Amino acid sequence: MISVEGLSVDIGAQPILRDVSFALERGRVLGLVGESGSGKSMTALSVMRLLPRGARASGRVTLEGRDLGTLTERQMCDVRGREVAMIFQEPMTALNPVQTIGDQVAETLLVHGVAGRAEAMARAKDRLARVGLSPDRFPLSRYPFELSGGQRQRVCIALAVALRPKLLIADEPTTALDVTTQAQILSLVRELVAEEGMACLFITHDLGVVAEMADEIAVMQAGRIVERTVPAALPGGLRHPYARSLFAAAAHVPARKAAPPGAPLLEVESAVRDYILPRRRLFGPAPRFRAVDGVSLTVRAGECVALVGESGSGKSTLARASLGLDALQGGAIRLGGEAVSPAMRPDLRRRMQVVFQDPYGSFNPRHRVARLVSEPFHLGGRPADSEARVAEALEEVGLSAADAAKFPHEFSGGQRQRIAIARALVTRPDLIVLDEAVSALDVSVRARILDLLADLQARHGLAYLFITHDLTVVRAIADRVLVMKAGRIVEEGATARVFAAPSHAYTRELLDAAPLLPAA
Repeated sequence: MISVEGLSVDIGAQPILRDVSFALERGRVLGLVGESGSGKSMTALSVMRLLPRGARASGRVTLEGRDLGTLTERQMCDVRGREVAMIFQEPMTALNPVQTIGDQVAETLLVHGVAGRAEAMARAKDRLARVGLSPDRFPLSRYPFELSGGQRQRVCIALAVALRPKLLIADEPTTALDVTTQAQILSLVRELVAEEGMACLFITHDLGVVAEMADEIAVMQAGRIVERTVPAALPGGLRHPYARSLFAAAAHVPARKAAPPGAPLLEVESAVRDYILPRRRLFGPAPRFRAVDGVSLTVRAGECVALVGESGSGKSTLARASLGLDALQGGAIRLGGEAVSPAMRPDLRRRMQVVFQDPYGSFNPRHRVARLVSEPFHLGGRPADSEARVAEALEEVGLSAADAAKFPHEFSGGQRQRIAIARALVTRPDLIVLDEAVSALDVSVRARILDLLADLQARHGLAYLFITHDLTVVRAIADRVLVMKAGRIVEEGATARVFAAPSHAYTRELLDAAPLLPAA
């Protein structure tokens, strides 16, 4: 159905793709894997003819024998959506926040002139129901912000398949999703490919996902396809050194010496956190949503505790309360025996820091690294040796003191995460909360960051509260794991014990949903 022959792309003097070739038939899934910057997304944009301004492309992309490179832009607009459709990585930015989900799915039908308004809305309802958003629970009048991440991704899929395209391109469609939602989305895409007779180009950096999804796998490095294989041949059938290194990074476990845990550091006792919901009536108390419901936990000095669960389970709400950013409606939180609250003393606040999921989003792009790393000092007074401490923190995470003069955009994603870790280290804390700190990184960068975290913990005796939905990361770095569902801790124990013999049905559901790497 789709054939790519000798595709090369340059932007200015920079080569982006070099001699990329593959073919894909109906009902088949080609998995395209590689690190960030390897050319995966640029390959997809080349097929869609959506390359950035100034890009020069050569080679041929044919759809059922028709050379897409010879079509005018008006003709390509008719192809996009009707014959070739794309699911993007981040649904919230792919969807229009001021349009209802019904209008956005119907828009594809209206733009291509295949239906009137009434019929387009009826078909939008059918497509949304097909992807698991039944109209009785998810009316067409809903807006994207009223849906969860997985539900928004389902809307994007409904939009992409509204006209039953011949080729579906899925660009990292599950990267930010928890394991159960990811499993549902992968199953849905596979069903649609089989039932609608589409071909699918599935782009990801998760080798576990691609091993479950793809009929064939292509590994990209520096704009070239360096390896072609099938899931059954993983990992022993990999021949190229880069492909083998990717697989090794995906299965990487940091060298950690499990030190005996110290005294209790962070203590959470029967914590309750409510959110006030919009009023449904004029009089009476405003309704409340209980995000954290009587949670108790302890993190000891020098210990790494993982907090896992689906999106909406209360993990990040509990983290905010533990950092003293949100007040509790019940219970208590203590750090080293002292009460944690939004009014806590600055010297107590400096004893715990946080690393966020998206380092670029947590940085002011107009500030240099020196200003960003020293940011924690602004809350409690700048020490006399602040410049030396910034330089020391940067060197501790594998950067140089000279990097303090640069801006965030001058670094790669992995380097920016190192800067975020340096910012957390600069106050010399006892506890660092890592909120999905490696979920957006590709496998080789993730392996290096996990090694860094393990090394820093060994050198400084740090305690980590590691919030994640990636069970591979939990197995690699955590001493204990807490499983959270609907605001409650439903299981707790040593990581090896919980993974080997989970006692709660929800924990077993999470483990069953996680994609597994083929055994080495």
